[in-house]
Amino acid sequence: MTEGETPAPPVVELTLHPNPHPFVRRGIVAKAPKLPSGILVTLRTPEGVILGDGFWNSFSDIAVRRLTSGDARFDLAALDAALDRATALRASLPALAAETDAWRAVHSEGDHLSGLIVDKLGGVAAVELHSAGWIGWLDELLPRLHRRLGTTHHRVTLNERTARLEGVPAIDRSSEGCPASLRIHEHGVRYRVDLATGHKTGFFCDQRENRRDFAQWASGDVLDLCCYTGGFSAAVARAGRADSITGVDLDEEALATARDNLNLNQVRAQLVHADAFDWLRQVGASGRRFDSIVLDPPKFIPGRRDELTGRGKYHDLNRLAFSVLKPGGLLLTCSCSGLLSRVEFTELVTTAARKSGRAARLLRVTGAAPDHPVLLECPETEYLKCLWLRAW
Repeated sequence: MTEGETPAPPVVELTLHPNPHPFVRRGIVAKAPKLPSGILVTLRTPEGVILGDGFWNSFSDIAVRRLTSGDARFDLAALDAALDRATALRASLPALAAETDAWRAVHSEGDHLSGLIVDKLGGVAAVELHSAGWIGWLDELLPRLHRRLGTTHHRVTLNERTARLEGVPAIDRSSEGCPASLRIHEHGVRYRVDLATGHKTGFFCDQRENRRDFAQWASGDVLDLCCYTGGFSAAVARAGRADSITGVDLDEEALATARDNLNLNQVRAQLVHADAFDWLRQVGASGRRFDSIVLDPPKFIPGRRDELTGRGKYHDLNRLAFSVLKPGGLLLTCSCSGLLSRVEFTELVTTAARKSGRAARLLRVTGAAPDHPVLLECPETEYLKCLWLRAW
């Protein structure tokens, strides 16, 4: 992608006028020229109504990720306008820059830039691609991000699973001199982010407010299940209300970073390398119980084919968590699966509580931090659901 006049995109004709959702499914594509994945196309109805531009995919059920609507073209001016809106939204959030130097700068469909995720992590722009279309725009995108975010380095990734769906090679590349790891802070807690081995962009900015609040709510013996790099554990330890903290995760590299994070904050917690399901069964049988539990597992439903098994995992893990929670204890349980709605997740947790013989009260429902805006027409952007419960 270069500055100046660009040729008109090829036209993809649809069988009907789609709903406002940014994903255009393959089932309504009437005809399209033979195109490589990632090319920018213009959508049109059989009646000749132009429906906007988007990135074409030759392989996925999502045939087009729509970026504009009506006769608006997606070009560099449109990209600049979308990035300006995204930047202005973050600048409008109260005290964001004062509380942290790590936040979500571009949230895909939530910022009308489908398939593009950008986190500002200190001086690094961590860019995660979910569409091959963005590959050809990187030379123009990256300097635009640096100017707006004040970053000096970037890391760009397109993971193996997405690459298969998009029909392109995976990507993992960084700017010259980009640090492999760096330190960030939020709400007075310091964290080391490992860009080389970390999941997603390297750090989960979405749980920022939930980490802060859980640290104020949690007390007694605290269990951090699927603790990853110890975000909740470090925040709880810094708050000083816990008698003990136990973090459990199967990822040894993540646990090594969690130890670094505890040391950075000069606090202590017991970290256990184990599968959360097996560990909970063993602890449940031993009779050990916890006053406060946070359960923040990985995405169990990454695609529609995973819905049945993923729902079963959420149910079983929550049932086991209830079984080791003391009467009157606090459970913060989370799901980051966009294909599982808040209502469906609540129903799963309700069933898990009942099957564990517990009477649970829902105190609060939260989600991702406000730098992760939800596009109302795309409910999948409300991917993170967090239920705060007391159980007897």
